[in-house]
Amino acid sequence: MSSIFLLLQKVHDKVHDLPMKLKYSQPKIYTGGIDINAWSSLSKQEKKLALEKDWYVYFSFRNPKTNKLVRQQNIKAGANRYKDKKTRLHILNILAKSLVILLEEGFDPYKTNLTLKQYLELKEKEIETEKTIDLPPTTPTTKIIPTTETTTVVAKDTVSIKEAFELALPLKQSVMKENSFSKFKSKIGQFERWLVSQQITPDQPISIITKKIVMRYLNDVLIRTSARNRNNTHTDLRSFFQVFEENELIPDNFLQKISKLNSKPERNKTYTPSQQEEIFEYLKENDKTLLLFIQFVSYNFLRPIEVCRLRIGDIDVKDKKLYVRAKNQPVKIKIIPNILLKELPDLSIYKKDDFLFTSTSVGGVWDSKEDNKRNHYSKKFKKVKDHFGLGTDYGLYSFRHTFITTLYREMAKVPNATPSMIKSKMQLITGHSTMQALELYLRDIDAALPEDYSNYFQ
Repeated sequence: MSSIFLLLQKVHDKVHDLPMKLKYSQPKIYTGGIDINAWSSLSKQEKKLALEKDWYVYFSFRNPKTNKLVRQQNIKAGANRYKDKKTRLHILNILAKSLVILLEEGFDPYKTNLTLKQYLELKEKEIETEKTIDLPPTTPTTKIIPTTETTTVVAKDTVSIKEAFELALPLKQSVMKENSFSKFKSKIGQFERWLVSQQITPDQPISIITKKIVMRYLNDVLIRTSARNRNNTHTDLRSFFQVFEENELIPDNFLQKISKLNSKPERNKTYTPSQQEEIFEYLKENDKTLLLFIQFVSYNFLRPIEVCRLRIGDIDVKDKKLYVRAKNQPVKIKIIPNILLKELPDLSIYKKDDFLFTSTSVGGVWDSKEDNKRNHYSKKFKKVKDHFGLGTDYGLYSFRHTFITTLYREMAKVPNATPSMIKSKMQLITGHSTMQALELYLRDIDAALPEDYSNYFQ
């Protein structure tokens, strides 16, 4: 590291406010002739060419004889030894901020007849003298921060954990749906409370959170819950810390280097034909609203939370169309099959903004979060499961598995039907975005089974 960079950084930690008339231009950073804000849109070749050039801080100072601003010597301070944009920019930003402090303090190359390096060396001696004679061990411009690992001296203007979180959360909220952000915020809140339990308080710098600390937290989540929850927590934290990196609160997002664990996904079991028929018969007598809810899952292959989102205006009975609001996707249009259409009550008596399902009936206002709505119907179905003695492996989602399995096997009975023909038709019906996604789903639910192969052993 260049000595001039280290000297500037030391001065950066000791700010003197000495108002004066500006005789200089604001220090700027030259980044190889490209707009650094458009870095992500540049090609690899353009980035390479920019990094092959010298980057530096430059400024002008007013010559007292001519009263004109004169360009001063460029300040590189070893930044170009680094071949990546992030490190160069980090160093040059510190240089630029430190230079502003020097200029505000009164550095004048024409009055002092000193070069910048000579001036800095003189300032360093003054600072060291002040520390030895006048200052107590801990100055007001620094604070000693104890941690469970090391003791770090942190500059006054370092961004704290609290400030970083307060910046990042609203940014994430602006690009996430309400339901997704609620879960995300909960995960971040759990992490924040864990930090406090480890004596890492919100007023400490964000830089104190290291990869080692996050790994300790993820290991704690794994031990307390499951590999799947640990992976979900890792995903949310990685997304959160990416905001820190992009806003230059941390040099890099080290969570990108933390791997996910292998976890066995849990899925609902498929109902047998007799189980499905018995449940439908039972609901006809005991809960017709819940039955219609399940029929939307079964016949239109919707997820329970997608059924909860449906409004009266999303159902076009005349044209037999259903407008589904899927997560993180545009509105999907699906047909309403006749088997479901004949089960619908008269929807013309409701407002278009009414929800199709409320907590007690079809059609009306239901002011509640989507998760709460889905959980409400899951609890209602829990009573049905208890009646039939079904375990935790069965749920509302099981009906989607069941009817997709039935659809596949019935379509396979058509003469000359090949697997590719069946899947092409099914993709239009189920709404899977890709054939690969549909094939993976069919494998997961064991929809395709072989014929009896006993003859091979005879």
